[in-house]
Amino acid sequence: MTEKSFKYVIVGGGVAAGYAAREFAKQGVKPRELAIISKEAVAPYERPALSKAYLFPEGTARLPGFHVCVGSGGERLLPEWYPEKGISLILNTEIVKADLASKTLISAIGETFKYQILIIATGSSVIRLTDFGVQGADAKNIFYLREIDDADKLVEAIKAKKNGKAVVVGGGYIGLELSAALRINDIEVSMVYPEPWCMPRLFTAGLAAFYEAYYEKKGVKIIKGTVAVGFGTNDNGEVIDVKLKDGRIIEADIVVVGVGGRPLTGLFKGQVEEEKGGIKTDGFFRTSVPDVYAVGDVATFPLKLYNELRRVEHVDHSRKSAEQAVKAIFGGENGTPVDEYDYLPFFYSRSFDLSWQFYGDNAGESVLFGDSQPTSPTHKFGSYWIKDGKVVGAFLESGSPQENKAIEKVARVQPAVVGSLDELAALGLAFASKI
Repeated sequence: MTEKSFKYVIVGGGVAAGYAAREFAKQGVKPRELAIISKEAVAPYERPALSKAYLFPEGTARLPGFHVCVGSGGERLLPEWYPEKGISLILNTEIVKADLASKTLISAIGETFKYQILIIATGSSVIRLTDFGVQGADAKNIFYLREIDDADKLVEAIKAKKNGKAVVVGGGYIGLELSAALRINDIEVSMVYPEPWCMPRLFTAGLAAFYEAYYEKKGVKIIKGTVAVGFGTNDNGEVIDVKLKDGRIIEADIVVVGVGGRPLTGLFKGQVEEEKGGIKTDGFFRTSVPDVYAVGDVATFPLKLYNELRRVEHVDHSRKSAEQAVKAIFGGENGTPVDEYDYLPFFYSRSFDLSWQFYGDNAGESVLFGDSQPTSPTHKFGSYWIKDGKVVGAFLESGSPQENKAIEKVARVQPAVVGSLDELAALGLAFASKI
């Protein structure tokens, strides 16, 4: 097989790769210096669309509509953009071996790629129920959502099982967004998760109570405190029901599983320092190996605001960490200083007619403010998190752009709380707008 050499190689073709490519172009990368190697068949795209408008029966999102970098309001990088910029976009190519010492990558069909500087942007893989030996978990019509191929298969199943029954396993991001998308398609939905409330890594019980009641009002049946332990199938090998640990059996034409992901670091095991499940980096996303950077889901980096190492799985961090790494690469080459990454954690979601944003850290005590009744015509409410007398995190449902900016500023500035938490709750958004 032929050997190809590039000055810069990005391994992985997701959101981070696309935003890194744009930054390379801004920094003046020369033709044929940069390659992106992706196992997917399409140019980098905004992955969050897959659990939202991609599944809608109307106003459906399709490529090329959501290629990067439209998700952050930037220019859409169509497939032809890459060759126009002299960037080699190498698709349908899975890297199966990485030798960081010899700066060599080898593909599944034996192609060799040499690099001078490597950016690891391999992202995460979904956790599958087959990993745990769950009975019947390899049945047809059990879906996971990570890549566009997964979304296409789910779209076909929704069409084939019109007005059917779906079970969504998991009550996090994917569970909530997909339950909403399935209901919009007139599918009967049951959402099953083991925790006492939905989105437990972020939501308080008070926040979750609104979303659970709202979803039930929209026709989503919520089953908490139990897990799927098996799946029944018909003669065609299609799923027909879900067996729960508490003994219940739920009919299902479609099952969608969203129980988390794992960072794809296996190629680099034993070659690079790891921490907290990811590849350890500094504030410029440099790893322990010279000329190797790691960005997005795979990076465990110094979160300056909280003086600790963290790994963050979210599209916002994938975009910004990729840009930071490329700035650091060119800063090192040109001798120009680059500030350390100073990231404010940001998470958001949209489902039905709801839209929330969260900034900062959900640590310490929390206070709920606003009108969180599911029957409210405005459903505008939020939460602050208070640690060591300061507001360290802020959440807002149905905020205006100005209100969302206000809670972002609160989380960044971390103002002291004067008075009681009850007084803070009474102030609500007024507290944020004064900062």
